[in-house]
Amino acid sequence: MLSIYPACFFPEDRGYTVIFPDLNYLATQGDSLEEAMRMAVDCLAGYLYSSQKDGIKNPPASALKDVDLNMVARELDCTETNKDSFVNLMAVDVAAYASEHFKQEKTPFAPTNKLAETF
Repeated sequence: MLSIYPACFFPEDRGYTVIFPDLNYLATQGDSLEEAMRMAVDCLAGYLYSSQKDGIKNPPASALKDVDLNMVARELDCTETNKDSFVNLMAVDVAAYASEHFKQEKTPFAPTNKLAETF
């Protein structure tokens, strides 16, 4: 199942900063637009996976038309948005991403607390 959230892309001197305003202003960056897009997917997937694993319910995504770049910039103490700033929907299949990137290795032995056994 796809999870889709709006992301705000703000150009910097070198690259882009990416903010997910619906997810507590979750942020990442990339040295190019292409890298920022990849990092946004990675950031979103990791955040949603961790939230699911911890039993945290994420808020619903805002509609693209409801995301105000200037408001997000003000929240981040930026003076104004650049004409090249934009909002884009980022989509990720969290289950597929997790199975590929967060593989759990099986422990070959049961851990014990040897220190506690000595007391």
